[in-house]
Amino acid sequence: MKRVPGLDYDVLDDLLGYSLRRAQLAMFASFDEATRGKHLTPPRFTALVVIGANPGLSQTVLGRVLGIARSGAMLMTDLLEARGLVERRRRPNDGRAWGLHLTRRGEQFVGTMKRRVLELDFKKAGLLTRTERRELQRLLEKLAA
Repeated sequence: MKRVPGLDYDVLDDLLGYSLRRAQLAMFASFDEATRGKHLTPPRFTALVVIGANPGLSQTVLGRVLGIARSGAMLMTDLLEARGLVERRRRPNDGRAWGLHLTRRGEQFVGTMKRRVLELDFKKAGLLTRTERRELQRLLEKLAA
């Protein structure tokens, strides 16, 4: 959402949510460019990154991370499993429970996607200094809590 020169944006200029949404759309365009043709949405990317960083993660915890119901996490897992990126493995200390793990293919895919997403994210955020970027991330985390 680029600003149209000469327009009065009235109260919108005072709304933090409006500014956040405009920034989110601009950053999402970078994500879209990095993942084009890979059928990778932000929730799928989040799921893959979190599973990769936390081998054995339960679907319940994945659902909490994504802000979706356990049934939604199961559907997400089914999709990622069908693509050969994730596999369910029995948990060693609880034979009834399953943990989520990246497959070898999933590890390679996630590694490539993380590099591409980070590269374009840093490029888009290049207008900010390292200190400004850290401060913005800190403030956004504060608002998200």
